[in-house]
Amino acid sequence: MDVDEILKRYAAGERNFQRVNLQEAELTNANLRGADFSDADLRQTRLGKTNFNQACLRGANLSEAILWGIDLSEADLYCAILREADLTGAKLVNTRLDKANLLKTSLCGANLNGAKLSASLLIQADLRPSSNQRTDLGYAVLTGADLSYADLRAACIHHANLDGAKLCRADLSRSIQWGNLATDLSGASLQRADLSYADLNGAILRKANLLGADLTGAILTNVDFQGAIMPDATVHD
Repeated sequence: MDVDEILKRYAAGERNFQRVNLQEAELTNANLRGADFSDADLRQTRLGKTNFNQACLRGANLSEAILWGIDLSEADLYCAILREADLTGAKLVNTRLDKANLLKTSLCGANLNGAKLSASLLIQADLRPSSNQRTDLGYAVLTGADLSYADLRAACIHHANLDGAKLCRADLSRSIQWGNLATDLSGASLQRADLSYADLNGAILRKANLLGADLTGAILTNVDFQGAIMPDATVHD
């Protein structure tokens, strides 16, 4: 099934495109809202600015796909593979991405407000979002990820692996916008992470591992460090 056939069938009311193979296809500026592309092969596709709002892409393979400005709001990408995909400027509001493979994926400028990325693989991903977002990154693997200047106020990042991650000047402070919620980094591993000049005002870092982390110039007002392993290997009481 090619792109023209899919668009024709969608216009006729069909929504089931499970396991379709569109590898290297171009499908930009299209409307596929609510369509089911579960387990589809979408590797190296160009889907820029396409509307996949509320679509189902569970288990789909979007490795190396160009997804600039795509709308995946409220879409289901549980266990999807987005390795080295480019989601620059994508809309991922309330999107389900838990257990997804986002290895080396670019999410620069993406709107991750309410996105669920728990237990996802984000090694060396570019996560420099541009807006205040309440994102679920609990248990995610973010080793070496770039979150420099990221606004993650009120984000849930508990038990995530952020070893070697770049969080320079990131905003991880308590958010008034989200009902004065604190950013939750409890149990997170931040060994050798760059937190220089980051704003951690009011953040929860209980039992976090900060061994070797760079806290130069970081704002640490009212941070809960109870039981945390500090950069010098001491345990905070």
